[in-house]
Amino acid sequence: MTDRYILAHDLGTSGNKATLFDATGRLVDSAFAPYTTSYPHPNWAEQEPQAWWKAVCITSQQLLASTAIAATEIAAVGFSGMMMGCLPVDAAGAPLRSCIIWADQRAQAEAAFVADHCGADEVYLRCGHRTSPAYCAPKILWVRTHQPEVYARAAKFLVPKDYIVHRLTGEFATDYSDASGTLLFDLTQRRWHQPFLDALDLSADQLPAPYASTSIVGHVTNQAARESGLAPGTPVVIGGGDGSCAGIGAGVIEPGSAYCVIGTSAWISVSTLAPVPDPRQRTMTFHHVHPQRYAPMGVQQLAGGAREWAWKALAGDGIDLDAAAATVEPGAGGLLFLPYLMGERSPWWNPQARGAFIGLSMQHSRPEMARAVLEGVAFGLRQILDSLREHVPGIDALRLIGGGGKSQLWPQILADIFGLPIHMLELKGEATSWGAAVAAGVGVGLYDWSIAAERGQVVQIVAPNFDHQQRYTELLDLFTESYLALTPVYTRLAKIGD
Repeated sequence: MTDRYILAHDLGTSGNKATLFDATGRLVDSAFAPYTTSYPHPNWAEQEPQAWWKAVCITSQQLLASTAIAATEIAAVGFSGMMMGCLPVDAAGAPLRSCIIWADQRAQAEAAFVADHCGADEVYLRCGHRTSPAYCAPKILWVRTHQPEVYARAAKFLVPKDYIVHRLTGEFATDYSDASGTLLFDLTQRRWHQPFLDALDLSADQLPAPYASTSIVGHVTNQAARESGLAPGTPVVIGGGDGSCAGIGAGVIEPGSAYCVIGTSAWISVSTLAPVPDPRQRTMTFHHVHPQRYAPMGVQQLAGGAREWAWKALAGDGIDLDAAAATVEPGAGGLLFLPYLMGERSPWWNPQARGAFIGLSMQHSRPEMARAVLEGVAFGLRQILDSLREHVPGIDALRLIGGGGKSQLWPQILADIFGLPIHMLELKGEATSWGAAVAAGVGVGLYDWSIAAERGQVVQIVAPNFDHQQRYTELLDLFTESYLALTPVYTRLAKIGD
């Protein structure tokens, strides 16, 4: 029988994961191809779009070969991708520079420009986000200011998955979830907000048309088929940003449930029927992959990325740092770690924040430092959880997905610091890919939304150890106080760094 498989591509920060799912939602196989990020200056982070395309082609070919599934049996190709990138392309879709990715914080002056010309509070209420340099609009303005020759040639500004969709189909398109990461998209009207475009002297023509995540926006061209191994004419569904696809993969569609993702960055999110603004603007609201849902969340700039940095920095003598950290008592011997290696988003929104070990003494060694890193990420996520709970009552458990869910120790630390059960899912490492697959399957009629909940089964519950609660509550207060005390230091360091 033909047309019974969904191919999902998840364009992450470290590489592209391609995953095949059958008509029942069963994971058939997956393949991964890495690519690199360059950091040419402090606060800069860039990737080469040709590397994404190469990774998509390699993984597509690998999956078709390893499964012996004919390309004609792929019912649709769908996408998840890292959000808030800025890739200028010409009218033919050719990149004009490398992509400024989500982690890049260079556009601080341009974010202030957006706030001044559009109104910071109005942007937050209309678009769901603060005027931070993390988002697309400030990055577009940075290109206009600093690389005017590139800006003049740019026909469109794309995020990563939308570039790959163009390579496959020749069409320029985006979806509501990625559009909601631009500071230019009206969340409730689901269209580009013309008053903001006018205020910034931008045009909707410079942006791809926004569609629901389940929309078929094109079909694989003959040229793309030759390069990727896919069949010409295969439907391509636009999909969504990784933050929103993860919610589908976690089975969080209907209001009332919440999930946590620990990847390179991390976030906690819920599903709601309307945007949920926070008067203190600590959290944001993205559009959900489901066309009638929203995804209020708080995002931590580095989580797994902080662990990766620390594990490289602390490596030596063949030590297993996860096992070593597990031998240390909660609280890491009075050692705190602030995971702000690339600034911080929720709840502080401070691109100048930096990482720190606090309380370091001669008694501490790599095991304590490793545990402090895991706990520091968890403390930052607890601040996000508390911010969300002020406006979204009833969060009594969190579903955990992403690479952090593969750790034996981290889920227990999260449960203890959150004071909530952590629900481990069968698809914890493929949840984002599964979200992209569900959107694609719904788009071509192979799936309906109920399959997300059916496949998002809880396979383990990690209960909090309440004996650790008092210690962690005290340390959470010290974690917050440490950031506040260091804020003026961060400002002065940033001036020296310039």
